[in-house]
Amino acid sequence: MLPTVADVLALEPVKLGSPRVVAGADALGAPVRWVHVIELAEAGHLLRGGELVLSTGIALPPDPDGLARYAAGLAAAGVSALAVELGSRYVRALPEALVAAAGAHGLPLIVLERETQFVAITEAVHAQILDAQVAELRAAQRLHEIFTGLALAGAGRDEIVRRASDLAGAAAILADLSHRVLACAPAGQEMTQLLAGFAGRCRAAVISGRMGYDLAAGWLVTVVGSRGDDWGRLIFVLPAPPDPGTLVLAELAATTLALARLGSDRHGESPERAAHRSVLAALAGSAYADPADLEARIVALGVRLAGRVLIPVVIRVAGGENTPGDMASALATACRDLRLPAIAGTLDDRQAGALLALAAGADHDAALTRLAARLRRAGALGASQLIGAGTGVAGVAELPRGFGDAASAAAAAAGYSDRGPGPRKSFARLSDLRLAGLLHQLREDRRVQEFAERELGRLLSHDERAGTDLVAVLATYLQTGGNKAETAKRCGLARPTLYERLRQIEQVLGVSVHEAGSRLALHAALLIRPLGSEQAGEDVSIIHRRRASPSAPAG
Repeated sequence: MLPTVADVLALEPVKLGSPRVVAGADALGAPVRWVHVIELAEAGHLLRGGELVLSTGIALPPDPDGLARYAAGLAAAGVSALAVELGSRYVRALPEALVAAAGAHGLPLIVLERETQFVAITEAVHAQILDAQVAELRAAQRLHEIFTGLALAGAGRDEIVRRASDLAGAAAILADLSHRVLACAPAGQEMTQLLAGFAGRCRAAVISGRMGYDLAAGWLVTVVGSRGDDWGRLIFVLPAPPDPGTLVLAELAATTLALARLGSDRHGESPERAAHRSVLAALAGSAYADPADLEARIVALGVRLAGRVLIPVVIRVAGGENTPGDMASALATACRDLRLPAIAGTLDDRQAGALLALAAGADHDAALTRLAARLRRAGALGASQLIGAGTGVAGVAELPRGFGDAASAAAAAAGYSDRGPGPRKSFARLSDLRLAGLLHQLREDRRVQEFAERELGRLLSHDERAGTDLVAVLATYLQTGGNKAETAKRCGLARPTLYERLRQIEQVLGVSVHEAGSRLALHAALLIRPLGSEQAGEDVSIIHRRRASPSAPAG
């Protein structure tokens, strides 16, 4: 920071001259860029602004009008202050006309009542200026190191904006060109107040060039992106115009954000998707966030929440070519096409999710059915895949549990195939999955796993040892409710062969597969075992492959 006029007055060489401010005392905070000794009747045209002008007054105009023009010229040039030494021209006091003109133009006017060495003042002030410049260079170098480190570490937008906010000591907001908030670091301010009416305020903030300070808004705005491919604005909320260090900080932060986007673009994630992913992570409980802050961020992303029912949905990616990022993009596109207000993004390396904000009076099940149908037509959702859905809630605070239930429903549905009578839903809640949903939630319990091993262990060992497919036959038999004709059809077996397989299963397990208690226990064990009935479904396909292979062992 450059020294101010007040700082200069506190220097020892200046204090030796017994300085006294006679005009412009309210402008002593003006920075001093240089010290200039001038003995001319007109000096303003020789100056660039920010100078402390020293004079003995010997060349100043003799008339009041000339003194007024002299002061006006210095003020117009942006001079920080004028200091006049008594003794050579003025003995007891400065002319009233000069004092009045300086006061009228807000120019600090200082009288040095004792003789002092101008060279000593110049040296002392210039030493402070050089120290300030060196400090600014060191600060700029430090900022370069910090933001280079963030770029090399692959930091995300949230981390970059948060770091920039910490360094600036001010709230920072990253918005896209549609004025939706992509990232926000409130720096101790209330998020709801900070983002209230953000889109309108952002449209009203106009800057010239790529960086500027909007005095009315109190915003330092920097364009983010490369020339010709700008995609956002980085905003610092400042109570006063920025100093040079803050300008450097804003420019470096914007550059680092642009580099971060290049990295995310290579992974197929747009700034909007990244912002949605960040909010979803907090909604799903991956990171704590104040519910009011989250509401403000969701609204700032363009999704209205007032009077809406919030429904979390989760889809597990089945593998293959689709990734969670692909699914998130497909979800966002489908919601946009169906005009379902939503934010969508990835949840982890196996799941994508969305938060639907539906009208309270709408048919929510119908909306979920339309969403699944659109995803299937787009090829994003497989024929056997279901969307996991949570119960609709009214507030953001209830969503972490809702996302947990939706994730459990999606995972349980992936391993559970209900082929009973009636139409099959395109989505599932935990309540729809009944026993399968409960067992999925308890799947990590050691006692549950030991139960499944007790029930199925001998049959699994027999299949591995003999190369048979009895577990798959059992799973199909239980899925059909004990319907032997339907089981034989699904397994591609003749009825006598199926009867023999069932007899072998009873012999290996030592229980009856026709008794209700045994069937319930075995069905529960099949749901508990790793991958649940998803593995059983694979086992059914194994049956067909073995029947097609001449070398397949007999049951």
